Amino acid sequence: MKAQPKFQNAPHFKNFWEKGNGKQLLDWSSEKIDFQNFEKYAHLYYEVDELGDNAVKDTYLKLPYHEASAIVQQFSKYKISENSDSPESVKKLFLQMQEIPDWFDVDLANIGARLCMRSGTNALIILRDFTLMGGYDFAYLNKPLIFTGALKKGAVKRLKDTLEFWVNVTRENALKINSEAYQLIVRTRLMHSYARLSIKNKTKNWDFENWGEPINSWDMIATYTGFSLVFIQGLKKLGLKISEKEELGLFHLWKYVGYLLGIPSEYLPENRQQAIEQLYLWSSIQDKGDEDSAHLARALLDENLENTIYKFQFQRNLLLNLHQSMNWFLLDKEINERLKIPKVGLTSIFPKLIIKANHFSQKFYDLNDLKRYQKLVEIGNKQQMKVLDDYIKHTPKDFHY
Repeated sequence: MKAQPKFQNAPHFKNFWEKGNGKQLLDWSSEKIDFQNFEKYAHLYYEVDELGDNAVKDTYLKLPYHEASAIVQQFSKYKISENSDSPESVKKLFLQMQEIPDWFDVDLANIGARLCMRSGTNALIILRDFTLMGGYDFAYLNKPLIFTGALKKGAVKRLKDTLEFWVNVTRENALKINSEAYQLIVRTRLMHSYARLSIKNKTKNWDFENWGEPINSWDMIATYTGFSLVFIQGLKKLGLKISEKEELGLFHLWKYVGYLLGIPSEYLPENRQQAIEQLYLWSSIQDKGDEDSAHLARALLDENLENTIYKFQFQRNLLLNLHQSMNWFLLDKEINERLKIPKVGLTSIFPKLIIKANHFSQKFYDLNDLKRYQKLVEIGNKQQMKVLDDYIKHTPKDFHY
């Protein structure tokens, strides 16, 4: 089975790519995208991480939770060998993850990591209000979230898990085998497989033709393009200057993370042109945001009011207004309307203040001065670690693979 482009003539597709943020990306790419290339990627919509799925079948779906967890944790923390005493599927998974591909350049990945860190709280705003919220407008992409009960579990914990993952994998030299970031990637990979298998085993009305396999490889590439291409676009909207080397470094970092997550590396984009082409072609099989999308958006907004990081109600209301104003500044008007994001008064105040602060910061910390650049990296890292620490303290500790 192969995916077919269904929405290339639909108003939501055309508006995004001819008028909205998509047009900005196409102008940025300076290359015309040909639908003849769709065939290169179409099969990925029905392909999944079989190594991860097989490992889950032989652990979490077969053994008591504590036994399965002990096996996975052991080989996440310590290297596995051909002679290790473990199920064959687990061995194959970890041997693949331990094999560092020839194309991986740790220095280039570290350049991307430093971009993530120096972005400070700008990065967290973009991840939440542009990447995550904007992703909810792709109706089919979000179906696994709906079928695994994400709305019932609430957005606080989902945000904490996403933030913890992103912060850990975007530090310098973070992706060494058996590191904390590596262990988080293992958990995330197996969580994807567990969710996929649960959906396939328990859901009778999963629409394979339109939605593809649950958490399929092409959806995964699109998701992680949000952490590279869309992330860069968002930072630029907030006035951050990004060098060509930083841009390439970020794509390289996420290509390696994608490889560790079981995505076929030959399809992971290495630059903006490849990423824009894939996003364009992939979005032609995605319907516009629906009621499920609006519910997910509402849950993300309500997280501001539910989270206990801020003690007083007026602080939470202010935070909600900030994020809504950023949604309206960053996302296309019709996407905000489809997701039913309320428009707040004076929506441009917060974005303007942030942009001015970034312009001042980049003048003071000259990006061409290595010492000042490094200082900006240190400051941004502290900001992000502080936010993560707050989320960890105020989120229930009930994570399961």
